[in-house]
Amino acid sequence: MKKFTKIGALALASALTVSVVAATSPASAATCAKRTNVTMLGTIKTEIKDQFQAAVKKYNTSQKCYTLKTIIGDSKLTFLQNITPMYAAKNAPTISYTLQEIPNMADKVLDLKNTKLAKLVSPGLLAAANVGGKQVGVPSTAEAFGLLYNKKVLDAAGINPASIKTRTDLENAFKTLQAKGKKAVHFSAIWWSLGAHFTNIYHASSAKTHEGRLAVLDSLSDGNKNLTTDPVWKNWLATFDLLKKYNGSEANLTDTEYDASITDLASGDYGFLFQGNWTEPNLMTAAAGTDFGIMNLPISTSATAYGNDSIPVGVPGYFMIDAKQSTKAEQAGALDFLTWLYTSAAGQHFVADPVTKGGMGFIPVYSGFKVQPATFMAREIAKYVAAGKTLEWINTYYPAGLQETVGKVSMQQYFTDKISSADLAKAIQDAWKGSTKTWRGESA
Repeated sequence: MKKFTKIGALALASALTVSVVAATSPASAATCAKRTNVTMLGTIKTEIKDQFQAAVKKYNTSQKCYTLKTIIGDSKLTFLQNITPMYAAKNAPTISYTLQEIPNMADKVLDLKNTKLAKLVSPGLLAAANVGGKQVGVPSTAEAFGLLYNKKVLDAAGINPASIKTRTDLENAFKTLQAKGKKAVHFSAIWWSLGAHFTNIYHASSAKTHEGRLAVLDSLSDGNKNLTTDPVWKNWLATFDLLKKYNGSEANLTDTEYDASITDLASGDYGFLFQGNWTEPNLMTAAAGTDFGIMNLPISTSATAYGNDSIPVGVPGYFMIDAKQSTKAEQAGALDFLTWLYTSAAGQHFVADPVTKGGMGFIPVYSGFKVQPATFMAREIAKYVAAGKTLEWINTYYPAGLQETVGKVSMQQYFTDKISSADLAKAIQDAWKGSTKTWRGESA
């Protein structure tokens, strides 16, 4: 049995309020007889691939020991579908990056517990990648999702996001936007948004305590959970229906949906979009000079209902370094690059500066950052964190592949009115039934 602990919202909130200390020294100046090639699968996220590749280029020219090369996987395949054949071919990447699949990778990667990077992160932010006491990964950033909004559009309509405290308030805001000739919301039908993020709104609100939320996962795995009798599920489903009703876009189940949703919110024709702060680089590029905010998605008609006033905040993924097929020099190069990225002045520019300044717009989670986020959305997230208004990322506990199954099939079918609400509940229950309880330490 492998112990596999995950992070809670309170741990994350406290972790993100750690005071910033003096900047640490950049990555160590390594000496070497020749250059070593280091590979990484992916570029963290496609939204910031150009900025990440620019950081790689800068790193490669900053020292003479290592050359980092990125391997672009097949976007139509899952992380495991990409990396498993690479291991089988004895051609594993030195660096990989993922979240749900951490239990699957734990026996293949280095223990980073005593590295400089791990010592710069609070225990709370390391917890999700700690397996049986082995620190199998280090975090990239913190992210949040919820209702994004175009501030210019809401200001012109006289809508104050802070005044939206219930689902009724949200519908009134949608009606106001329509009365002003705007479209209320772009509710994306893309599978990962539905399967990972929108389902998380239910799971994160399903109980007031971390243990209570895990108990819901237990009951789903055991096949004992009847979602149709759960009051939180009913409220969540009513919010699903509300977003569908006021959705101003045609349902698009293809990969072009993400770009379309960005274009819509940036255009000034829409007020809201259900997405996360990873969209900010694209939004700022599409509509320079426009502020885009983030707010809670209320799922209840009661303002005091648990989670109604909060946004999900969590770590989107962890960097891991291969221990099975990489040489000592390749492993050293992987660690050197990651350390440079988060501790050097040049690396911190790429991490924290907004996309308009060539950065990835990440919220720093390592102590010692001199470059602080300056965007409107990042400041909004910081306010929620400071107020303790954060929801847990229960989707980090989803078994590998579940979000694809739920998102691509049942959630999209309900979105397009192909199945009933009862069918949706049964499909999700069936998807969870018999799943390995990695959140309880069971081996994946």
